[in-house]
Amino acid sequence: MFTDSLSLPVIAAPMFLCSGPDLVIAQCRAGVVGSFPALNARPASLLGEWLDRIKAETGGAPFAVNQIVHRSNRRLEEDMAVIVEHRVPIVITSLGARPEINDAVHSYGGTVLHDVISNEFAHKAIDKGADGIIAVAAGAGGHAGTQSPFALLQEIRAWFDGPLVLSGAIAHGRSILAAQAAGADLAYVGSAFLSTTEATLSPEYREMIVASSAKDIVYSNLFTGVHGNYLRGSIEAAGLDPANLPVSDPSAMDFGATKAWRDIWGAGQGIGALDAVVSTEELINRFKVEYKVARDRLVGVTTSPASAAP
Repeated sequence: MFTDSLSLPVIAAPMFLCSGPDLVIAQCRAGVVGSFPALNARPASLLGEWLDRIKAETGGAPFAVNQIVHRSNRRLEEDMAVIVEHRVPIVITSLGARPEINDAVHSYGGTVLHDVISNEFAHKAIDKGADGIIAVAAGAGGHAGTQSPFALLQEIRAWFDGPLVLSGAIAHGRSILAAQAAGADLAYVGSAFLSTTEATLSPEYREMIVASSAKDIVYSNLFTGVHGNYLRGSIEAAGLDPANLPVSDPSAMDFGATKAWRDIWGAGQGIGALDAVVSTEELINRFKVEYKVARDRLVGVTTSPASAAP
């Protein structure tokens, strides 16, 4: 399994408009799975160039490309042809489970991870041929669910023993360990990488990430038709009242549009753990230290005399 080569059990979540080759390469070099949405390569002809560069500069490290399989993605077939040609190791599918997409990735031995917000969707994804599940729990950045990570992981693990990844407010090494303790194989970390110098976002967006915390996250479906988490400050800057946002029509979903994400900035509830703009290498090294400290502390707790008491 691709996890054998990782120095930390983390998949970096693909972030629309903010994840590009520089960030993916830095993530892979630091020992985690880097990823980006195929739609970030604009124009579409850039996708092959990005994949060539990532493969050349990461020495065969595992990386992932995210495909939005919703009907609004007019580039899906074109991008899938490029993904198959370049034999992308991991494909993350979102907003719809499609057997033909899974078959295309499996044709060259690739792995498909499908993100879900409920146990029901997890069943559908596996039934249609996905290899693993990304459980998107409450607090995740961008499009997110509402269920507790404990409840969501427990329900999926009751029947599924394959690759399981947890998403939702993970921005600290102890949270990565907690994801494993709760039943996940890996943690899915997104918003924390918005604080890095390699992410492709405006200085204002990056500074707001570092200055904000969980109280500054607003959950709404107004901007894309699907509920997601966004920075309160960006909503206010757009002249909207975060406390009185209208409800959007889900039938108007368009995940290829950039305007909503350019003006309204996504983020998860874990951003309170971020206090500075750093390089990707620095952030992942911090995670590694925090993860080890948390693991050592947990070992101490579980081996103490008190823990053995009936």
